[in-house]
Amino acid sequence: MRINEHTKLIGQKVILVPYCKHHVVKYHTWMENEELRRLTASERLSLEDAGKMIASMVGDINIFLNDSIAELTVMIAESEWHRKGLGEEAVRIMLKFAFEIIGLRIFEVKISDDNISSLKLFQKIGFFLTSHCSKFHEYTLSIGVKHILEAISHLEVTVDKYAYNEL
Repeated sequence: MRINEHTKLIGQKVILVPYCKHHVVKYHTWMENEELRRLTASERLSLEDAGKMIASMVGDINIFLNDSIAELTVMIAESEWHRKGLGEEAVRIMLKFAFEIIGLRIFEVKISDDNISSLKLFQKIGFFLTSHCSKFHEYTLSIGVKHILEAISHLEVTVDKYAYNEL
C-alpha cells in the first residue's frame, strides 16, 4: 500500500496495514518455510534482503500494478490461522478498497497449479480461470466487475489512519 502508506483497512476478522520495517523479522521467518515459498512462488531471502524490502501479522496481501491490470497476491503464513476465513476476508477487503477508493477495475491472480486451497478461495470469491502456463505450472484467474460487486456488496470495512508504532 505504498500509495496509501498510512492507510489501515479494518474488517471483521482482519486488519490490513502497510508493510513496515518492524515486520521484516516475522516475514523473513515465514520465508524460511520451503513449502510456503513453493506455493507462493517466492524465493528465500536473507534477513538483510528482507529488511531492504520491507506481532500480530499472520499473512501478507499485495496488489501489483502492471499497466491497467492489478495482480493480487495473498498468503496466510501462520498455519494455525489457515481455514479461518482470514484470506477470504483480506481479499474481499483489498478488492473493495482497490475498486471503490483507487478505481481499479481489472484484477487477476496467478496461482501455482498445485495450490488447490488458493484456487478454491479465489473461485469462491468470483474469480474464473483465464489461462494455464505449463512452463511455470500456474493458473491465471480473473474477476469481472459484476463479480467484484457481488464479492464486496455486504462487506463492512473501516478505513483509518495507520501509525507505524501500533500493532
